[in-house]
Amino acid sequence: MALEALSTNELLNFIIYDTICATPFSCNGSSDSSNLLSDTKEQILGNANAFGAGGRVSSPQSILQRSQSQPLDKHPPPPTKQGKNLAVQGRKKRRRKPRVCKNKEEAETQRMTHIAVERNRRKQMNEHLSVLRSLMPESYVQRGDQASIVGGAIEFVKELEHLLQCLEAQKLQILEQEIAKSNMKEEISTNTTRTTSMNSKFPPPQFPPSSPPQAPPFSQFFAYPQYTCSQIPSKYTSKSKQAIADIEVTLIETHANLRILSRKCARQLSQLVAGFQSHHLSILHLNVTTLEPLVLYSISAKVEEGCRLTTVEDIAGAVHHMLRIIEEEALLC
Repeated sequence: MALEALSTNELLNFIIYDTICATPFSCNGSSDSSNLLSDTKEQILGNANAFGAGGRVSSPQSILQRSQSQPLDKHPPPPTKQGKNLAVQGRKKRRRKPRVCKNKEEAETQRMTHIAVERNRRKQMNEHLSVLRSLMPESYVQRGDQASIVGGAIEFVKELEHLLQCLEAQKLQILEQEIAKSNMKEEISTNTTRTTSMNSKFPPPQFPPSSPPQAPPFSQFFAYPQYTCSQIPSKYTSKSKQAIADIEVTLIETHANLRILSRKCARQLSQLVAGFQSHHLSILHLNVTTLEPLVLYSISAKVEEGCRLTTVEDIAGAVHHMLRIIEEEALLC
């Protein structure tokens, strides 16, 4: 009776709730309705065989009522804990370091140690600053704070450097004068020996004058020059083109120290200062030492924002290019 009732056309439009897939299906007289009807027949026959001859099979109306009474799930059920555990098994678990639980005594000991180290550091800093202040004249230190002492020390060191360069230039001039005097004496002696040898039968042997080897001027101020024409080249020296000056640059953060030894030209210093400003390099200190026909510049500059010269090679190359332009203009004039 149930099978015959299912085969009628009146009960084609109903909803079957599949308890296995937990998804609703709707039959609206389409071509799939026959497939769904055959599946429901098989299920009912299977239920009838399972209950036996005395079993009761529910009618289609009861199936429809049950399906309407049960809520339809529009979304699939959330994954269970077992599914989450299976997904986590494929991932590698990160091992967390166990926290070191310090008691109050250890924390207090560490804090007191840190305070003692900081106190010792401040004590040493104050002692060094007091010694540094005592080594400088009072005119370089206007106030007693740390910034004033360090700033005055910088000014004093630059002044000493300039004095050392001047003394080096005077030393070279004195050496040149002594060499010139010795050459004159040798010429006089050679002339006297020639006159005596003309009267004697066997002339005395003549030896070339031996002069001690001299270091290039201001060589002690150049340790690792990037460009050199008179100093001894090193691994840092550029060998691409013929250098026209000795240039050494050192860069620490945003402060650059330059030493330039070149031939003296007209308006050289003013053009150098203008070139530094065009490259966003602010000159803080400038020392000039002249030793004809050479001139030595010691420059302390600060790299400002917008400066494209970020390495010592870039700064040295820019200064060498400026000196080449200045020399070419001087030759044309």
